[in-house]
Amino acid sequence: MAATSTNASQAWQPPRHNPWLIALAVMSATFMEVLDTSVANVSLPHIAGNLSVTTNEATWVLTSYLVSNAIVLPITGWLSLRFGRQRLLVVCIGLFTIASVLCGMAGSLAFLILARILQGVGGGAMMPISQAILLESFPPAKRGQAMAVFAMGVIVAPILGPTLGGWITDNYSWRWIFYINLPVGLMAIILARSFIEDPPYITSAKVQKIDSLGFALLTVWLATLQIILDKGQQEDWFESNWICWFAAVSVISFLAFIIRELTTQYPIVDLRVLKNRNFGTGVALITLVGVVLYGTTAALPIFLQTLLGYSAMVSGEVMSPRGIGAFLATILVGRLITKVSHRWLIVTGFLLLTWASFLLSGLNVQMRRIDIIWPSVVNGIAVSLIFVPLTTITMGQLRQEQIGNASGIYNLMRNLGGGLGIAAVTTIIDRASQAHQAIMITHLTPYDPIYQERLAAITAALTSQSGSWAAANQAPAIIYGVMQQQAQLAAFVDNFQLFGIVCLLCVPLVFLFRKVKPGRVKADVH
Repeated sequence: MAATSTNASQAWQPPRHNPWLIALAVMSATFMEVLDTSVANVSLPHIAGNLSVTTNEATWVLTSYLVSNAIVLPITGWLSLRFGRQRLLVVCIGLFTIASVLCGMAGSLAFLILARILQGVGGGAMMPISQAILLESFPPAKRGQAMAVFAMGVIVAPILGPTLGGWITDNYSWRWIFYINLPVGLMAIILARSFIEDPPYITSAKVQKIDSLGFALLTVWLATLQIILDKGQQEDWFESNWICWFAAVSVISFLAFIIRELTTQYPIVDLRVLKNRNFGTGVALITLVGVVLYGTTAALPIFLQTLLGYSAMVSGEVMSPRGIGAFLATILVGRLITKVSHRWLIVTGFLLLTWASFLLSGLNVQMRRIDIIWPSVVNGIAVSLIFVPLTTITMGQLRQEQIGNASGIYNLMRNLGGGLGIAAVTTIIDRASQAHQAIMITHLTPYDPIYQERLAAITAALTSQSGSWAAANQAPAIIYGVMQQQAQLAAFVDNFQLFGIVCLLCVPLVFLFRKVKPGRVKADVH
């Protein structure tokens, strides 16, 4: 397919309203939606107790949202053309807000899950719509600054979510983590109706019929995949028959979906956009960023609460500086992106993310808070250095009418990467802990002099307090408990070392991007 290049600024049409007012409108909605993907995590035990269900059953509160959210994400481009972008955004905000209120009112788990499904449907389209609107509202030279604003919601909200959720739950009730969306949602609706408008290519677009078969295959693929990622470790992965069946259905439906979308005249998700080298490379990298970002966000609270004994509130406070680092770096990147090569900003970000991951791999149970805070701040800075230029260069060579569809795919893959990262964390912590314990326990024998020395010292220390018989029984249990703790610690070390290696391997991929001069993008016209 022949391609020529034209300056994107020639095709760009300025909106009627100030772009920064448009940014405020879309970011109020996006921040609310992204925050809700993580704010409920720390409240699950409270939700389970209040609704008289087990914690495992309560995890469907998270799974149901992620499944419905994932299904809507890639079809956002088609929905925008069919109903109009402004109207769709307002409806989605309204549905999300109403569903949030229903979540807070839920008296049973079934009602709460249904409300979360509706909330996921409303929230799924909000992020790609917001991203597309921002990219199209700013001239090409300022799209990096627009993405810096967008990054504040996408990066900072998931980090602040657990802290905010823990504070609200401890001081009020888990229901208020949903009720707080009501005033934010109403404000977002007013702003969206006031400042957002549909571009000419949407208002004049010929609406194509829905690809029902493609949508059905997409739904089956994403639903089964998300459930596998969420429940796999809990069900011992492929040792479970239903996981095996779900995996088979997911793979078959995925392959059928790819074939369908590449052969039908009116695909519901236009996968041909992946032929654009910058976009294809960007999608691969944002998936890996999702793995590391969400995986780290999931791993750190587990470490802080299980091995260091921090409360949910304290662990949230320790992680909060990560969000501050991300926020400040985003402001800086918004200025640098017009002066420094996108590729070198991304490379710097991945190298910093590698460093932060290896710093966290030096975990131990005597760590001070600053030893956690410093790598977390570096992590937040690194993610901001990656996200802003990565989004800009990924979308920079697409035509304006391709951005809506591309944004849905881009955000879907970031979320799927997040699901993979969380699944990897839970699996590595569990399986690696068992592996390290199997190795360590071989040293707890009467033939190991170090073990015998420690056992004798602990027994002597306990004898003066509880007597020789009790001390002889307590000492081996204490040593075994320490061994379990060390085995789990080693699993966390493995986890962060793996993340560091993944980040390092991303660096060469960055140079697959076609060069884009700072402050200037080009669009491929196919």
